[in-house]
Amino acid sequence: MSEEPGRRPARVVVVDDQTVVREGIVMLLGLLPGVDVVGAAGDGEEAVRIVAELAPDVVLMDLRMPKCDGVEATRRIRSEHPGTQVVVLTTYADDESLFPALHAGARGYLTKDAGGDEIVRAVHSVLSGDAGLAPSIQRRLLEWLSESEPRPTGPPEPPDGLTTRETEVLVLIAEGLTNHQIASRLRVSTATVKTHINNLFAKTGLKDRAQAVRYAYGKGLVRPPGR
Repeated sequence: MSEEPGRRPARVVVVDDQTVVREGIVMLLGLLPGVDVVGAAGDGEEAVRIVAELAPDVVLMDLRMPKCDGVEATRRIRSEHPGTQVVVLTTYADDESLFPALHAGARGYLTKDAGGDEIVRAVHSVLSGDAGLAPSIQRRLLEWLSESEPRPTGPPEPPDGLTTRETEVLVLIAEGLTNHQIASRLRVSTATVKTHINNLFAKTGLKDRAQAVRYAYGKGLVRPPGR
């Protein structure tokens, strides 16, 4: 793999709890253009410390490690040092490893049978804003998307003869908004909001905002916090 003219080598930290594997990756990358290995770590805690000290461009992250695993280390690095990208480099390609790592903020995911050129490509892909995924991982993501059933994204059907706008007002009441805030959110006058509230109260038999909140939750128009 030849280095593109004008592109500086990516500064990389290698993280793996197995010394032989870690040193092997460092040695391999040292033979290739396009990357500059600036540090290495044997667990997630050490990885977070090294990133804070060296501010690398990319961390090559193993997943299953003592003290702090790769998922938690990835989450902390991406939260505390957003300028550093993470590419997972692991033995495991199962869903229980893949999806938590991506959810934690990893932008790339390779298995350890990847060649040096593939690792370097993934490093520069994530630095360019793309995903650095092994072909097998890309296939698994596509399979998962095709297996996932589509979920309705529209609002629930208005109950008890309420109009769509009356239902919107009811939901905003349940979320704790004042009449003025509702008017601002819906870009209508406060008088119009009051009219909608009077109409929805009449249709549902509600007497006050507290009853309206209970009604909205009971009809499934609003989800309880944390769900």
